[in-house]
This record gives sequence, structure tokens and C-alpha cells, in this order.
Amino acid sequence: MLKLKVDDMSCGHCAATVTKAAQSVAGVEKADVDLAKGEALITGTPDIAALIAAIDDAGFPAKEIM
Repeated sequence: MLKLKVDDMSCGHCAATVTKAAQSVAGVEKADVDLAKGEALITGTPDIAALIAAIDDAGFPAKEIM
């Protein structure tokens, strides 16, 4: 499981957009976005760079939490 910090989310629509962006990446089995924490938990084996790029492209800066 990957844990990402996702900035600039302020509403449910933002969280849904991040979820959709994450799920569009090959290898993502599930994406759980927590608006209150500003985090996304990703299940699967996606390319991390592609995952972060997809979320960034959707307008929400993301980075992996170690």
C-alpha cells in the first residue's frame, strides 16, 4: 500500500477528482482519499511517478509519504 500526501483538496469534489485520477493509473486496484487528512491510500502496484503525475495533472500536488 502506498500513502500519498495530497495538497489543495478542500471539498468532496476535490477528493473525488483525486480518486478518479489515481484510479486511471495502471496498477491501481483501489484509491481511498481522506479529505480531512489530505492523504490518499493506494492499493496495487502502480508506477509511483505515473501516479503522482496523474494526481498533479488533476491539479493537486502529491508526494509519497515514507
